[in-house]
Amino acid sequence: MFLSSVAPIAYVDVRVFAHATEDLERVLKAVRNILPTEMADTVTFNKSALTGHHGNPITLFEARIKNKKAARMFLERLASSLSIVDKEALNSEIAQHVESGNLFLRLDKQSAYLGEFRLGSADPIHVRMHFRKPSVEEVIDICRKFGLLP
Repeated sequence: MFLSSVAPIAYVDVRVFAHATEDLERVLKAVRNILPTEMADTVTFNKSALTGHHGNPITLFEARIKNKKAARMFLERLASSLSIVDKEALNSEIAQHVESGNLFLRLDKQSAYLGEFRLGSADPIHVRMHFRKPSVEEVIDICRKFGLLP
């Protein structure tokens, strides 16, 4: 485990789309389930009304976690909750997830609603962790120290 009290993370962005067929409160519950318990009720989500390709209403929820301790707690929770299978899959394609000091992840929304952490690409919760270290190697090293990568 990385022993510093503050991770070299500048912020964490969390975004999720809620489609017209989905209950907005359930979508928010799914997102709050991936947040550390201590901050699940304190993160404020901005809500935007969008229109889909076929004119269907879509709601976008977005939040930025700027508190450094909260960002570290988020990374620790993610690292301790993802399965080894997901960590190995992420490790094998990590170069596709890191760009300009950002780690981009997609978490399965349905699993998150059930309190489980799984990587997913169909209708996911989008997570962007912005690290203060810009190189891919430094971001990967930090992720390994936290246990997000095997």
